[in-house]
Amino acid sequence: MPTGTCLPGNKVASFCLIFLYCIPVVAAAKDIKEDNHSQVQGDSHEFSKRLLDLKEIVFVIQSQGNSFHENHAEKQRQEILQQAANSEQNLPIVLLIHKLSENEAGWSILPIMPRFSATYGRNSSWIFFLEEETTLKIPKLLETLSRFDKEQEWFLGKPLHDDESTIIHHYAFADNPTVFKYPDFAAGWALSMPLINRLAKKVKDEPLKSDFTIDLKHEIALYIWENGNGPSLTPVQELCTKEGGSPAAKDCATTLKTYLSFCGDPVDKKDIFIAVKTCRKFHKERIPVVKKTWQKHAALIEYYSDHADATIPTINLGVPNTERGHCGKTFAILERFLSEAIPKTNWLVIVDDDTLISVPRLQKLLSCYDANEPVFLGERYGYGLGIGGYSYITGGGGMVFSREAVVRLLESNCRCYSNDAPDDMVLGMCFNGLGIPVTHSALFHQARPDDYSRDYLAHQIPVSFHKHWNIDPVTVFNKWLAEENDPRSQQPQHTMIREEL
Repeated sequence: MPTGTCLPGNKVASFCLIFLYCIPVVAAAKDIKEDNHSQVQGDSHEFSKRLLDLKEIVFVIQSQGNSFHENHAEKQRQEILQQAANSEQNLPIVLLIHKLSENEAGWSILPIMPRFSATYGRNSSWIFFLEEETTLKIPKLLETLSRFDKEQEWFLGKPLHDDESTIIHHYAFADNPTVFKYPDFAAGWALSMPLINRLAKKVKDEPLKSDFTIDLKHEIALYIWENGNGPSLTPVQELCTKEGGSPAAKDCATTLKTYLSFCGDPVDKKDIFIAVKTCRKFHKERIPVVKKTWQKHAALIEYYSDHADATIPTINLGVPNTERGHCGKTFAILERFLSEAIPKTNWLVIVDDDTLISVPRLQKLLSCYDANEPVFLGERYGYGLGIGGYSYITGGGGMVFSREAVVRLLESNCRCYSNDAPDDMVLGMCFNGLGIPVTHSALFHQARPDDYSRDYLAHQIPVSFHKHWNIDPVTVFNKWLAEENDPRSQQPQHTMIREEL
C-alpha cells in the first residue's frame, strides 16, 4: 500500500482511510467484559478429570513458502512428532499453514477456518497455532489445555494490548486501548473446536469485511470478539515468549528459540545495495536523519529524487514525483539495480526517506536466505485474501529483494498501471502472479515503536521502523536500532543452519 514518502504534509486521517477497515468497534472500552473467560488457575475450574489426549490437538505451524522457512517449519514439525513418540502418546496432526491454500492466503487464517472445521471438527478438541520460532513442551501444554472445558468456546493466548490508539489498529478503542487484548502469536495460541466450528460457519455465511490484512493478531481477536458477542482472549500464563532454557521459563509450555534469525556469517555489507526514495521537499528534513543514523553502516547507497542535488547527492531517475504510490520510481530503481550503473550485488533494499533501519541486523538476517532464490522480504500485509487476493511487503519498513527476484520480475511483463500506483501492492500482485512467495519478517515495521505493544517488541531485535511523526527519529534509532545501545545485539543469538530442501 502507499507508504506516503512524499505525501503533502502529514495527513494521518487520509492514510487511515486507505485501509477500508469495516469491522465495527462500537462498544466503549467499559463494555468489554474483562471477566469473560478469565484465566483459569490451578484446580479452580477443573473441567476435565483427565489429561487431554495429544491426538485431540491439531498443531498448525504458521509457516512460509520460502525454502529457509519451509525447512525450519518442517524441522519443528518433526520435533513435535518426536516429542509425542518419546512420550508414547498418539501422534498428533501437525500442519504447515502455507500448504493449506493455493496462493498462500492461509497465513490470514480466517479463510481456512471452514477447512479446519470440516476436516477436524468431529474428532479434535483444539487447534493450536505456533510460529516457527516457538518451542513447545508437550506435557506442559496438555496439562494447561486440560484445565479448560473443551466443549465450550475458548480463545487462549498470551495477551498483548496497545498503550495508545494506533494507526495499525485503525485507532480502535481510542478511549482506552489497554482494555482490548489480542494474542502474541510467538507464544502460541489456541482455539477450541466449538469456537472453530462457529467461526467456520460465520466465514462461509458472511463475507470477510476487511479488504486489507494489516496486523493479523489484532484483527483475529476483533473478529472472534465480535463486539462482545464472542469470547475475549483468555490469558494463559504458561504460553510464554521467554527464551527457552532460562530459569524464568521453567513453568512455560511454550518458549522462543531466538529473537533474531542468524545462520552463520553475516552477509557482507558490500553485497547489499540500498536505495532511498525521497523528493525535493524532504531533502533538508529527512535525509539529514539518515546521515546521522544508519547511513554509516551502508557500503552502497543511493538517494533517488525528483530533483538532482549534488550536496546529498540525489539522482533524478526522470520519473515525476507523485503524491502517493511511487510505483514508477520503484520500478525505475529496479531497472537501475540490474544495469551497469551500479556495482553488482546479490541484495537490493528499497526504503523510504523516513525509514529507520539497522544494516548490521539486516546483514545477520539475510544470512538465512539464499540469494540464488527469488526472495522478497519484509513486513507482510494482505489484500483480498479471503477471495483469492495476494500478499505484499509494505514499503515503509523496507522491501528486500534478492537479485534473482528482481531478474524474474523484470523478465515478466508485470509493470505499474500508473506512476502513482501503490508500488508495494503492485509488486505483491506481480510476485503472486509469478508464483513467488512473499516472505514475512516481524522484525520489519511499517510504523513507529510507539505504535506496537511493548510486550510484543520486548522479544524482538528489530530491523526497522518507519515514520518521523511526533517523535525524534534520531533518539528512536539510538534506542531501538543502534547496536551499541542494545545489549541483546551483543549477545550470541541462537544460530540456525540454512539447509537445502
